[in-house]
Amino acid sequence: VQLQAYGGGLVQAGDSLRLSCAASGRTFGSYNMGWFRQAPGKEREFVAAIKWSGASTYYATSVKGRFTISRDNAKNTVYLQMNSLKSEDTAVYYCAADKTPRRVQLRTDIREYDYWGQGTQVTVSS
Repeated sequence: VQLQAYGGGLVQAGDSLRLSCAASGRTFGSYNMGWFRQAPGKEREFVAAIKWSGASTYYATSVKGRFTISRDNAKNTVYLQMNSLKSEDTAVYYCAADKTPRRVQLRTDIREYDYWGQGTQVTVSS
């Protein structure tokens, strides 16, 4: 499976960005998907996850109310709408697919995901 994340860029604090992640080579619609991010000098951290059906989502506390994860299984794509961006949101953003098909619960542990995309840089200037 291949994941291609794109849509990052340089924005000012308070702006919005929408990231996209296109998947190929796998039954995309059977897997929960997640977004993670990694800032310089820090570990990769969970941002958001969405169930394979799109029926439920889960967010890190730091982004809840500002970010929205969604998916379009017909297009094999998952999105991350990021509003009210802050300087602390600056990081490389990665999408990933859950290891287990049709998992009931959304996971935040990085070890539960595989098939990582190459990441897209988001830089928020204050």
